[in-house]
Amino acid sequence: MSVTPQENKKDVIWLDGKLVPGNEANIPVLTHGLHYASAVFEGERAYNGAIFKSRQHSERLLNSGRELDFQIPYTVEEIDAAKELVLKENGLTDAYIRPIAWRGAEALGVSAQKNTIHLAIAAWVWPSYFTREERLKGIRLAFARYRRPDPATAPSTAKAAALYSIATISKHEAERNGYSDALFLDWKGRVAEATGANVFFVKDGELHTPTPEGILNGITRQTVIELAKKRGIKVFEREIQPEELASFSESFVTGTAAEVTPVSEIGEYRFTPGEITTALLTDYENLVRGQ
Repeated sequence: MSVTPQENKKDVIWLDGKLVPGNEANIPVLTHGLHYASAVFEGERAYNGAIFKSRQHSERLLNSGRELDFQIPYTVEEIDAAKELVLKENGLTDAYIRPIAWRGAEALGVSAQKNTIHLAIAAWVWPSYFTREERLKGIRLAFARYRRPDPATAPSTAKAAALYSIATISKHEAERNGYSDALFLDWKGRVAEATGANVFFVKDGELHTPTPEGILNGITRQTVIELAKKRGIKVFEREIQPEELASFSESFVTGTAAEVTPVSEIGEYRFTPGEITTALLTDYENLVRGQ
C-alpha cells in the first residue's frame, strides 16, 4: 500500500491554537520532546464525520501529560473542538486523528519544568493498521525480545512517546521475519500486548484478556469488553502465562489503528478466527459507524 509522506501532504494542522499549513507546522531541532521523549499523544478515528469516543481520548491525553509531569494548557472541550475543526478544514469524514503534546525548546537539560507545553492536532486518511487480506486471514505475531516494563519503572498508564521505542524495534524485527506484528510479555513473563494493540483470547466460548497492569488500558479494549458483555459473553481480565496460548481457540487484537483484527498465529501457537471474533469485529464496526 502506497503511503504519502505526511510532510508532503497538502493539509492543515492545528498548532497551539491556530490552523497552520502542514508543511509549515515545524518545531525547533532542540525541542525537549524530541531529545528526551517528553511527549504524549492520542490515536483516534472519525467515522462518517464523527470522532469515536472523542472526549475519552481528550481526557486520557490530559492525564498522560500529568503522568509526564506537565499540564497541557487546554481543556477537554477545547481539544475536542480543535479536533472537529481539523477534520472540517481538511474535508475529512473517515480519518485518523493524532493529537500530540510536548515540552518545547526553552531548556534542553533533563530538567525542563519551565518549558512551554505545545499541542498539535493532525488528521489524515489512514485505513486499518493491517491490510484487508491480513485481517481476513488473521495476522501472524512473533514474540518480542523486549518486555513491557514494571510500572514502578515507567509511566505505563500514559500514552507516552517514550514507551513506544521498543514497540518500533519489535515491529520492525517481526516484519523482517515475515510477521505482521509482535507480542510483548511483561516484566514478569506474562502475556501483555502487541506493539500498538491489546490482545484477547477465546476459550470455551469465553473471552480472556491480560489485566491492564503495566500496559495501556486501551479505549478500544474497553469498548470490546462492553460489547462482549452485551452479548452475554463472559470476560476474564487476568494474568495469562505464555504456555496457556495452546489452550485458546481464537485470538484477536484491538486498538484505534488496528480496530478489531483476528490473529492466526503467535509464535508456535495457532488460532482460527471464529464465531466470537467475527461477532465482536462486526459489533465494533456497527458501533463506530452508528449502525
